Amino acid sequence: MRREKHDPLNTPEHTMQPLQTPAAGRVALQGFFHIMEKWSLDNEQAIVLLGGISKSTFYRYRQLPEFTIRNEMLLRISYIMSIYKGLHTLFSEDVRANQWIKRPNTGAPFKGKSAWDRMMQGRIEDLAEVRRYIDAQCC
Repeated sequence: MRREKHDPLNTPEHTMQPLQTPAAGRVALQGFFHIMEKWSLDNEQAIVLLGGISKSTFYRYRQLPEFTIRNEMLLRISYIMSIYKGLHTLFSEDVRANQWIKRPNTGAPFKGKSAWDRMMQGRIEDLAEVRRYIDAQCC
């Protein structure tokens, strides 16, 4: 009998429950905005990565309030942080690690496009796929 893989997107705890501590939301957003700077993202690109939130919400988040964030956004930020960390594990040079995301890649999930192109589709599944690819390269 084939065993099904656990998919965190299909679990009851993933369904739009807020993160319990506002301080944790602030820390997650702080990490996200640090990566945004390192990857030279503009606000529109960051909004896509965060799931297409409104500009007003985005600008409130930029102020780094202690703010509860929903599990979906926390999961998105977690994927982005894992991608960032994985790249810095693979590449010893910061510049190379930060530029990899936007370079064309012949790896199976990218088909000659960049990981960035995949991530800019805006779907959480694309963030997960980029993370899986980088994780596979690290091991």
